[in-house]
Amino acid sequence: STTDNSITPLHSFQVTEFTISLDREMIRVFLRTNLRQAQTYMNMSTSHSFPVTQAITKKLTDHFKPIFLDVVNESKFHNVPKNSETHFKVVVVSALFEETKSLVARHRLVNATLKEELEGPVHALSIIAKSPKQWEAMKSSSDDRKPVIPSSPTCMGGDGSLPSRT
Repeated sequence: STTDNSITPLHSFQVTEFTISLDREMIRVFLRTNLRQAQTYMNMSTSHSFPVTQAITKKLTDHFKPIFLDVVNESKFHNVPKNSETHFKVVVVSALFEETKSLVARHRLVNATLKEELEGPVHALSIIAKSPKQWEAMKSSSDDRKPVIPSSPTCMGGDGSLPSRT
């Protein structure tokens, strides 16, 4: 049997005849939105060799229905073997955080969602959890309308149980 390696488009449509007028901001929003969707699709379709990243992405997507989600494997910045999945940063923007005002409560929700990963392979998790209004405010406060994502805290080295990088 042959394997079909074609990519299924996220959205497809047929256009016959139309006139459209877009200003620069509309084009930027369109490109940014579709680029994010394409990156998410590519990350999900190529992350088969990174099962922890894939599990984190799926659980956060299923639970929070985010308008923006970025799962970053930061393990390469730490003293762990190559291709480890031990240190992560997640940026989750969800309407669920409109109701949950407390930063501690938001972090608890994310931690509870990722309980299995935190009890297993994940050594460190940096969380940025924003409501859509907060996310828009972050974008509005920068010149290029890209939110400034703070760096993760410096790792303190853990308990020494992880094998060192080779």
